Amino acid sequence: MHRSNPEGEHRYSPAAAVSTKVGPVLGNPIPSRICTSIVERQNLAMRTQIRGLIRLTNASSKKWENLWAAFCLRFAYYNLCRTHSSLRITLAMEARITGTVWNPKELLEA
Repeated sequence: MHRSNPEGEHRYSPAAAVSTKVGPVLGNPIPSRICTSIVERQNLAMRTQIRGLIRLTNASSKKWENLWAAFCLRFAYYNLCRTHSSLRITLAMEARITGTVWNPKELLEA
């Protein structure tokens, strides 16, 4: 949870953290296997590939719907079309969601 900045602080200063709540959001994870590195890597890849997610950029979307569409398209491409070098297959194939690598045309037609 965050609180608003006191007066006098800059417009782009981060909000102060007031409290945190630790716990699983979905499922029943094994505590010894919990690791944020996968999520942090995904977040870094998104920030570098979607210009609208970078703070103070001139490429930001004027409409929320356009940013959401860019986010969804990039997320689908990353998981269904992109062959990852360490796995040599897509993430969706690794998760057994699909059996083939999708091409961008198939992704846009789905």
